[in-house]
Amino acid sequence: MYSTNRRDFIRLTAIAAALSTTSIKAFAADRVVKIGTLKLIHGVTPYFYDKFAPDGVKFEVIPFETPTDGKNAVVTGTVDFGIFGFAAATLGGANGEPVVVIASACNRGMAVVAKKDSGINTIKDLKGKKVAILPGSTQEVVILDRLSAEGMTVKDVESVRLSFSDMAPALARGDIDAYVGAEPGPGISLANGVGQIVEYPYTTPTGSLNMVLATRRELIEKDPELIKALLKTHRLASEYAMKDREAFIAIAMQKLGQQKPSIEKAAPNVELTWNIDDQFMKQAEYYGGQMLSKKQIRQLPDYKTFIDASFVKALAAT
Repeated sequence: MYSTNRRDFIRLTAIAAALSTTSIKAFAADRVVKIGTLKLIHGVTPYFYDKFAPDGVKFEVIPFETPTDGKNAVVTGTVDFGIFGFAAATLGGANGEPVVVIASACNRGMAVVAKKDSGINTIKDLKGKKVAILPGSTQEVVILDRLSAEGMTVKDVESVRLSFSDMAPALARGDIDAYVGAEPGPGISLANGVGQIVEYPYTTPTGSLNMVLATRRELIEKDPELIKALLKTHRLASEYAMKDREAFIAIAMQKLGQQKPSIEKAAPNVELTWNIDDQFMKQAEYYGGQMLSKKQIRQLPDYKTFIDASFVKALAAT
């Protein structure tokens, strides 16, 4: 469980005071801030950032195919901030990489999908079937947990490595029997009549935790004003997209190149978020423990430095 020590409390109080008494100062003209995100419906928040951009800031959104690609872009400085799965973030933190989670980005957005009328109606029915799973993804950790709860392991299925964008087409072609996917993939499979939902896998202690917003430690130390400005923008964009469902669907269609029926099927399974609370920390630490027990990481990250909730806590207090 997350706790705030005296130093963190003093820092949090100072940040809260700054946010409540002053506005974010204008940055140098035309400063470009690069944001990486995944090609998923629950990764569209940055496309709303310009609507709430501070004076002097322009956002450049760079899409990535996999969570690991997004995390690596943050670590190497290819982007300033990145939205990707918590599994990739945890892997970086456990390996000592300078990736720091500074906000939540999305809950839900996952689904186990099978071919319609395939007879696969439960997790147990996946036994012996070809199931697409993306290694290094949040979905991988969650499905391993679900299989374990049913007395199974990944060895009980024929695991097929596919990117999220390839899963729905592979199911339609008959290359796989099921997949553990990310929206809008499940929405596509539902809309075209090919797939059926086996389960929205949110019953594990991980809950619906999925994607996070992260940056490099160096940027936090050198430019805390940018962190504050970005998170204020992220919060406003997330809340706007959740309140204006039409705008959310429209931007998802535009950026993902998907038809409205599939996006409308996917949208109810997505919650864009920003805050880091005690529940988030509890789920995050459980999640890391699952990765460790499954030997996906060799050690747990130092949660005191890997997750910096001070900025969003200050923001929540305003």
